[in-house]
Amino acid sequence: MRLKTILLSATAILATPCLALAQTAAPAPAAKTPGPPAVEGVTVTGDSTAMRSSIDRRSYSVANDLTARTGSIADALRNIPSVEVDVQGNVSLRGDANVTILIDGKPSGMFNGDGRGDALQAMPADQIDRVEVMTNPSAAFRPDGTAGIINLVTKKTRKPGGTGTLRLNASPDGRYNGGVSGNYVNGKLTLSGDVGLRHEQQEAWQTIARQTAAGSSTQDGAFENKGDMVNLRGGVDYDVTPKDRLSGEVRWRSMKFDTTGEETYQSSSAAYVRDTDAAMKRDNAGVSADWRHQFKGAEHQLTAHLEYEETDFSRNSTAFTDNTPSADVYEAFGFGAEQARTNFKTDYAQPDVGGGTLKTGLDFEWTKNDYDNHGEKGAAPNALAVDAARTNRFLYDQDVYAGYVTYEKAFGDFTAQGGLRAEQVNLDANQVTTGQKIANDYFKVYPSLHLGYTVNENSTFKASYSRRVQRPQVQDLNPYPVYQDPQNYRAGNPYLKPQVTDSFELGWQYRKGPAYYLATAYYRSSDGVVTDVVRDLGNGVLLTTRENLSQSRNGGLELVANGRLTPKITYNVSANAFWNEIDASNLGFTGTRSATTLSGRANVNWQATPKDFFQINAFTSGKRLTPQGHREPFQMVNLGYRRKVNDKLSLVVTVQDALDSFEDKAVTDTAALKDVTVRTANVRAVFFGFTWAFGGGKPRPEQFDFGSGAVGG
Repeated sequence: MRLKTILLSATAILATPCLALAQTAAPAPAAKTPGPPAVEGVTVTGDSTAMRSSIDRRSYSVANDLTARTGSIADALRNIPSVEVDVQGNVSLRGDANVTILIDGKPSGMFNGDGRGDALQAMPADQIDRVEVMTNPSAAFRPDGTAGIINLVTKKTRKPGGTGTLRLNASPDGRYNGGVSGNYVNGKLTLSGDVGLRHEQQEAWQTIARQTAAGSSTQDGAFENKGDMVNLRGGVDYDVTPKDRLSGEVRWRSMKFDTTGEETYQSSSAAYVRDTDAAMKRDNAGVSADWRHQFKGAEHQLTAHLEYEETDFSRNSTAFTDNTPSADVYEAFGFGAEQARTNFKTDYAQPDVGGGTLKTGLDFEWTKNDYDNHGEKGAAPNALAVDAARTNRFLYDQDVYAGYVTYEKAFGDFTAQGGLRAEQVNLDANQVTTGQKIANDYFKVYPSLHLGYTVNENSTFKASYSRRVQRPQVQDLNPYPVYQDPQNYRAGNPYLKPQVTDSFELGWQYRKGPAYYLATAYYRSSDGVVTDVVRDLGNGVLLTTRENLSQSRNGGLELVANGRLTPKITYNVSANAFWNEIDASNLGFTGTRSATTLSGRANVNWQATPKDFFQINAFTSGKRLTPQGHREPFQMVNLGYRRKVNDKLSLVVTVQDALDSFEDKAVTDTAALKDVTVRTANVRAVFFGFTWAFGGGKPRPEQFDFGSGAVGG
């Protein structure tokens, strides 16, 4: 990548003065250059390290989630209310997988496309301070993601002088992660930097039992994955005047994984044994600049943000297939994707406008994507020929021009916030290999409304509405079939339309002392739902593509309870009863299908002594409906222990998936196709680690009250 050399050099310079991780229970961070205005002005309810609530979101601390100390972002998200993460790292909110993931209020190419689950499972969670969940975001945010937004808020500190933290965690099975981060503050200047490394190695298994018109077949596979994730970041803030701050940041994230596997296939007419070797690489580099000007009063301000980001993804494989009775085949095939994204946005917030707060802004983004599939095969490794059926190039450009306005005002105990976002989207796609070109330009508006009523100092009612959109991803639109293995292909659909969802919520929350209770009823109606559809190509070969459903409706009731059983034991429990109805009649499936499922989470924390802290958390995800079948429930239990040696040093032991119960089972059941696919992996791991803080004098003692930090839901 052409940014890589520049960014690596810049990161090293910015990170030199002091590298450290903001401490687990660091003082409340001073605001950096803000992202979307709605990220600010959060109302704190109860313990500031536990949960924060505002009219349009809930924010959960992961400071005392021991899984976040040694695990990935996917592991940390599994302990957040409303959030579900499956065995492949795929995230959903209240049963809807169309989720937008932000870092500090900004999008990232790491969380786009097919590799998002890989990134979430590889990126370390120990640099995340809080997780903001917005199931009905305001118009100040982009409408992408019909389920809502998950915003990962990174750790920050602005203590004078140099502060730092060194961390290291290792597992007996060869996995390890660690890093060093820090800040240096001197008057008007603040320098910060982060360096992190995560090494993963994991075994995975897949079993497919399939029944088609060609007969029955079984396909079994065993795979071994090994790889590393590297994070580098450097930042600078400079207060030009008491009212003006300039900020800059450079970052580079690299993920490399090697996978070897053996698959066996057996049907009534054919059989094979297939050995594969694949190398996956994903580099993400970005540079950004921010300016913030404060007028009279901290809430009256103007910000501007300019960012350029490149993402380079590739997956290259070789395979040998020992066929019976057909001839043996050697293969070399791969997939590459390059994305260049430029974003400019400006936000203005002014309080005391007619007694309320006005926020408005512009958000322009230009994105270019280049997808390249290639494949070769032959009877010998040195006699491979290009396979035209597997080789193609797809170009896709998307430009979004948006403007928004929100207004919030209190009328005694009643608060209202209304918003409107207008977007002009220009799309151009070119399937270079076939000469097929697609253009789709459209203008849409997205309203939002949030209402709050304070009954008393402990009890509040909230209601909200928002219109959201799920735009097809780049590969969702590429019509060329992508070869996965001899029995499975995947292709996009150039005629996909955006999915539009109207979302309604009504909630009640009660908080008194350490006790917090929440009940939320929600309902979503979606048109043009984008979903996977599997078709039989004959001879037991399946093609998975994307289609728009006619309509989908879902709703449910989410309950959350947090409190203290004894002075030393706190609990967090939640449950979500979810109903889903889908109408796939436009795709040739008869009737409307519906299902009701229940998921839940529980977290118990025991402060045994002032220095010893124990934790257990567990979750179960209910059955999920698909257009042609369903996905089975899955569950997991995690354990943790922390020993505080002194104010600078802590020792941690965690056990992930203690019962070794994690698996993903997908069932397709139609008149023409029956398929059961089961995927499992050795998610279970025991980590031993430590965190050592240095510089900056004596840190604030860690707060072990988990509060609402990692409740299930």
